[in-house]
Amino acid sequence: MTDPRWAEVESFVAETVVGEDEVFAGIRARTAGAGLRPIEISAGDGALLALWCRLVGARRVLEIGTLGGYSATWFARAVGPDGTVTTLEIDPRAAAVAEENWRTAGVHDRVEVVVGPAADSLQQLIAAGVDPYDLVFIDADKKSNPVYLEAALSLTRPGSLIVIDNVVREGKIVRESDDPDVVGTRRALEMLGSDPRLQATAVQTVSSKGWDGFAVAYVLG
Repeated sequence: MTDPRWAEVESFVAETVVGEDEVFAGIRARTAGAGLRPIEISAGDGALLALWCRLVGARRVLEIGTLGGYSATWFARAVGPDGTVTTLEIDPRAAAVAEENWRTAGVHDRVEVVVGPAADSLQQLIAAGVDPYDLVFIDADKKSNPVYLEAALSLTRPGSLIVIDNVVREGKIVRESDDPDVVGTRRALEMLGSDPRLQATAVQTVSSKGWDGFAVAYVLG
């Protein structure tokens, strides 16, 4: 489900409000040129993530799902030179493309990519007792969203923010479905709504990629 007006508005916002610069345009181009799927977030969404990052004063960000490093670059700019971004990616080829993009963007010194299945990497971070993250962005395989959310709760602190991408899925989220991605996303939303440690909501979005949305949760304790 798409409407050409959605792409027009997205482009207008990117040009007028966000001002997506040549660094981000280059990341998009290199990601597509490497044969990776062009499914990174929009410029407007990237700016929104960076804004949330600044609003909670985030200095430590955890991202689940790297692709070409587009969203991680937004985070890296938002946390500043004293902040860090840890991003988890299962595909070594995507991780290599992302690292090249971060070097070009001048933020490679504050971003670390961990290659391997995200569920395993998350358990390793928990076992290592790493310092809590101020913001966690979940944007990987949707069937595993409940696993990622549970891990995120172990890796954050009161005052942290957890964001899950692609939670509407063209409206499939409210229909009976045996699609593992829909099932996993619905379960994650149910967890957000029932966990007393969280104050959460979800918002629908439309863009050049169609009808979707974010879920956002504030960690209470």
